[in-house]
Amino acid sequence: MPAPQLTQARAPLTERVPAIDEHGQAQQVSIPAERSLTVYVDKRELVTLMTLGARPEWLVLGYLRNQRLLGSADEVESISVDWEVGAASVKTRHGIERLAERTAQRVVTTGCGQGSVFGDLMADVEEIRLGDAGLTQAQLYGLLNAIRLQESTYKSAGSVHGCALFAGERMLCFIEDVGRHNAIDTIAGWMWLQDAATQRGGDKIFYTTGRLTSEMIIKSAQMGVPIVVSRSGITQMGLQVAERLGLCAIGRAMNKRFLCYSAPGRLQWQPELAAAST
Repeated sequence: MPAPQLTQARAPLTERVPAIDEHGQAQQVSIPAERSLTVYVDKRELVTLMTLGARPEWLVLGYLRNQRLLGSADEVESISVDWEVGAASVKTRHGIERLAERTAQRVVTTGCGQGSVFGDLMADVEEIRLGDAGLTQAQLYGLLNAIRLQESTYKSAGSVHGCALFAGERMLCFIEDVGRHNAIDTIAGWMWLQDAATQRGGDKIFYTTGRLTSEMIIKSAQMGVPIVVSRSGITQMGLQVAERLGLCAIGRAMNKRFLCYSAPGRLQWQPELAAAST
């Protein structure tokens, strides 16, 4: 079956605006260009996402994936994004079964910009099986260094979250958005459009600048990714879900420091590397 047809909608990621600094001096600064995107599935309005708009087609595809409304990218015929009207039109090949019923219950999550999940947040979690993949402490430090060197909207304008997918220390995809849930959905959409090896998350590592909430842990697990790294911390529910899944959650990760909250057996510890940095 052919891959879905996607537009390549583009919009400025930042906007220059005036501001006054701590010295009382006027200057021009960059801020993220947040915009709304209303998603229609087979002409039925589904949701409005607040987004930076870097890769809107991937975002929409990944959103439908992580909401468990689609089983594969093959179910989508096309996704068309039009920034002039702020809309994304999704045309599926055979419709989505019981769409109204499955989207009736809406859970507002702790995601920035009020992320939402349709249906039971914990549904099907027990059915997820993650592989036995792990990483070394050296690979973790290499990953963090790659993030440090990555050019980003955050460095020029702030106020956004970044997420990335890694294979070991190699960055496969980097996405920024106003909400971390949008960024992970965009990566999920990107994964579905890649070759079979890249689609498989079992040997991948997910990185986020945002905190590890239950939503982020569940979405990572749905993508098959068994290791999640964050420069922020973890919530109690996020930790409970990670422990149930055997997912390795690493937080407060910056430079050579980090905290492993769950599944420490996935990490090949090399504490001498941390000691060498002090």
